Amino acid sequence: MAFPSLPPHCGSVISVVDMHTGGEPLRIILNGFPEIQGNTILAKRRYMKEHLDHLRKLLMFEPRGHKDMYGALLVPSELAEADIGVLFLHNEGYSTMCGHAVIALGRFAVDYGLVKEPTSPEMQINIHCPCGLVKAFTEYSNGKTGAVRFHSVPAFAFATDICVSVAGYGSVTVDISYGGALYAFVSASKFGLDVNNSKTQDLVDAATAVSKAVKSQVDRSPTGSGVTARVALQYHKGLIGLNQTRSFQSGVTRSVFTGRAIEETTCGVFKAVVVEVKGHAHYSGVATFTQESDDALSGGFLLR
Repeated sequence: MAFPSLPPHCGSVISVVDMHTGGEPLRIILNGFPEIQGNTILAKRRYMKEHLDHLRKLLMFEPRGHKDMYGALLVPSELAEADIGVLFLHNEGYSTMCGHAVIALGRFAVDYGLVKEPTSPEMQINIHCPCGLVKAFTEYSNGKTGAVRFHSVPAFAFATDICVSVAGYGSVTVDISYGGALYAFVSASKFGLDVNNSKTQDLVDAATAVSKAVKSQVDRSPTGSGVTARVALQYHKGLIGLNQTRSFQSGVTRSVFTGRAIEETTCGVFKAVVVEVKGHAHYSGVATFTQESDDALSGGFLLR
């Protein structure tokens, strides 16, 4: 039986491609968005936040999304060396960097012809993120894309052995590291938990309590920018050397990212490293969403 692509309706239409990287979702917006104004990537991010935030909620919130949905909106970049520019969207707003999204976009950009003719065995894609230019390298062979690795912006340990007061847990010592975004790290054992064997909800509850004090997070995959920050922290503490690869496995999906510090550099007053992160992204589907004028929930809602 043949069905129309979309039944008759009133309202705008937005088309997307959905991917995931180790279980972490990414919704890439294909069309249906108005022009994002601004001369720089940060100005475009500000314009989106101030004028089009209802579209973020439309795609990230239920019933079209969920509390863990992540989005990518491709925009022109002001950098001559950039192949694409991107704004990152999520349930709370707009992030400066998203490693799992960069890995997915590395495949997407090649598969959708957004870069010059791909080359084997690997194709470089320069992605302009709000945190800066990120170089992605996509495996390409016999017309098919594979794993993606990327070189981070300078990553560094921001502060170590910081005591914070966490509701329900008392004083907790954390390390804070930057990998395109700031992350706080604390051992699950300090809460009597194990990331591989404890219940996911127990880990989320502990992380939520910590996040209220230090603005951290727990994800389904190891996360690219999180791995970047962890590698920078381990390098700072002397636990690893240059070009020493570490593997990070998600306690939820068992997906694995690898990371290694490949170059020393600086970021302002901080000694920093460029980190290479590698992972796999997969397509999960395509979708066309509508926003009907008489739908009381057309703006979306968020369940926590």
